[in-house]
Amino acid sequence: MSLLGWWRSRGNAARFDFFVRATFYLAYFFLPPLLIIGIAEEISTAAVVATSAAVLLHLALSLRLAHLGIEHYLGRTTFPGRLLVLYVAYTSAVLLVAELTYPHPSPGRIDSPANGIAVMFLVLTITTLSALRPTRPLAVVSAAAIGFLFLTAPMGHAVASSVMVLFLAFAFRTTLWMLGLVWELDRSREVRANLAVAEERLRFARDLHDVVGRNLSVVALKADLAAQLARRGRDTAIDEMLEVRRIAQDSLDELRAVVSGYRTADLSVELAGARSLLGSAGIDCRVIGDVTFGGEPAGALGWAVREGVTNVLRHSEARTCTITLRGKVLTMSNDGARPGPFRFGSGLTGLRERVAALGGTVTAAPEAPNRFVLTVELP
Repeated sequence: MSLLGWWRSRGNAARFDFFVRATFYLAYFFLPPLLIIGIAEEISTAAVVATSAAVLLHLALSLRLAHLGIEHYLGRTTFPGRLLVLYVAYTSAVLLVAELTYPHPSPGRIDSPANGIAVMFLVLTITTLSALRPTRPLAVVSAAAIGFLFLTAPMGHAVASSVMVLFLAFAFRTTLWMLGLVWELDRSREVRANLAVAEERLRFARDLHDVVGRNLSVVALKADLAAQLARRGRDTAIDEMLEVRRIAQDSLDELRAVVSGYRTADLSVELAGARSLLGSAGIDCRVIGDVTFGGEPAGALGWAVREGVTNVLRHSEARTCTITLRGKVLTMSNDGARPGPFRFGSGLTGLRERVAALGGTVTAAPEAPNRFVLTVELP
């Protein structure tokens, strides 16, 4: 799969997730080189190599902890407690070694290389800890970092570094909060779509229960009464069984009427239902054109609308859907089509057979970049 195809295959929430993580991780690779270059002239070559090695190890731990922190923030994994302890201990050890190695400012400067190393490691540490859901580790380490800066660095340097640390913590924490909201909204949209389909099924089940349930209860009572009369040798048992047969036949007729009403779709009703159903799933539905005919053609196009709406809800991540009616040509177009090979399912196959019986055609195919178009044309 190409890079463009991979990007199109991801939903909006997954794209935003990728953007947040990429921004989050790339931040780790810009600050260390700048600070190492800034202190390289003040320390020996061996110290530069040692500092670079310490930074690389710290980056590896930061990336791993940030990844697990984001996954935990989204509720996908457990809290990385052991890695957090190791991370904080390693950071503290590096800061202690740097402070013991360079305890005083260099001649002619008010700052020391240790302060540059401290700022670099503390900024990376606070940025990483902002990915953790509990705020206590972030608050404790931030307070300790600010206290450390004020104890070891000049006042101006300490204030500027503290403001930068707090700003980064707030910025990254807010970004992760937005990421959590985006995923929650994506899940809510999927739930709404499933509920919309389930609601239609419940409506049909409710109609069947209302029509058939009462008659079946009467049949059961009549059959029991006929059995009791038959045991007693009463001739009226025959009348009761004939009544059971009549009720069963009436129930069968009513059941056929319900199923026929469900299978015979009224185009105007289905268009109104499409607006309501898609709207409840968070999809903007627009209908263009008016119904100017009836009979079997309108019923076939109504069935096409019903099948098209079901496919939009089940097989896409649509945000918009446009239904266009020009004469006896119906077109349904939606965005958010999922990539991959397309094939006619049982629903579209049944629709094609129904339309073909009227001399019409059904075409359904994806269109670039991420749209799907269903067209039903009747003669």
